[in-house]
Amino acid sequence: MSLFDYFRAKPKPSANLAKERLQVVIAHQRAQRGGPDYLPMLKQDLLAVIRKYVEISEDDVQVQFDHQGDCDVLELNVVLPER
Repeated sequence: MSLFDYFRAKPKPSANLAKERLQVVIAHQRAQRGGPDYLPMLKQDLLAVIRKYVEISEDDVQVQFDHQGDCDVLELNVVLPER
């Protein structure tokens, strides 16, 4: 064993490498979603209720889910048409 072999990284087994890659992919997908799975359904339900009273488009309702410290915050923004 030479001195240079000591500084070279040892190859990881392919199972460990695949597991690490899968964890990165899952974390990336969760970050892109931005919230729980029920948010799209919640947005559609809210649109249906609001449309009973005023005509709005789907772009007029924004639903966001954030973490602030120890709390989860559901933020709802609705742009209502002028009368």
